Amino acid sequence: MFPVVTVVIIVMNLAVYWGFERAGVFSGPTDQTFLVHYSAIPYEITHPGKLCGESARVGPHRQVVTSKGGTLCEGRTEQFVDTQTGQEVSARVVRVVDRTQPPTWFTILSSMFMHGGFLHIAGNMLFLWIFGNNIEDAMGRIKFIFFYLAGGIVAALAQTAIDPSSGTPTLGASGAIAAVLGGYALLYPRARVVTLIFIIFFITVIELPALAVLGVWFILQLLSASSQTIGHAGGTVAYFAHIGGFLFGLLTIKLLASRYDRNYDRHSRLPVY
Repeated sequence: MFPVVTVVIIVMNLAVYWGFERAGVFSGPTDQTFLVHYSAIPYEITHPGKLCGESARVGPHRQVVTSKGGTLCEGRTEQFVDTQTGQEVSARVVRVVDRTQPPTWFTILSSMFMHGGFLHIAGNMLFLWIFGNNIEDAMGRIKFIFFYLAGGIVAALAQTAIDPSSGTPTLGASGAIAAVLGGYALLYPRARVVTLIFIIFFITVIELPALAVLGVWFILQLLSASSQTIGHAGGTVAYFAHIGGFLFGLLTIKLLASRYDRNYDRHSRLPVY
């Protein structure tokens, strides 16, 4: 069966990256307002009705902007530059000026189709193509849509649970794709994966069981996440989202996938990694 849903998801991610984020191969997203508006922000999720943005109003008259290009969150004490005096001060944000932002629930979905750079989207789409088509075939197109989106939602909530007051926008398909990886590891653990290995200055290609490749990937996520302090999980990579998505895939794949070939290892199933 041709993986229609997998291809459509890839096309949607590319369309958002090139069209809405206005990003390029050698440059990241240039529309920062779009990035802030449509990314998932843990503080907004855990504080219903509150918003985070690039500009905010502190007090009845003063207009302020962030000093380092970050985000300000309504109801939090933030560092900002007073546009009247030019002084950097701390103050509680009364409200975010831009009220055109989409509902918070929508940003959890929209953030799954956004990426921070070319390597980010290229790596995610490669993993989705390699492993997603098999999972789509195993459960059918309709169930795969819900599985993929639910995996992304669980991933976003997992990252939020670890750092609920973070005002850092989170984005990327990694959490949803991690669910796909978890499902693949359980359904096809013995499938041979052609893997590119770097050994110092040497590069070689070997075949490894999918369970070994994806198991090592998951362990790396755990090790990286363990280096982040609970409640302060900010950074460039949302490792807890990857962990949450992967566990979701492991726990739900057998409930949804009823069409997979139990004798798959007797056939030629060699995805390229």
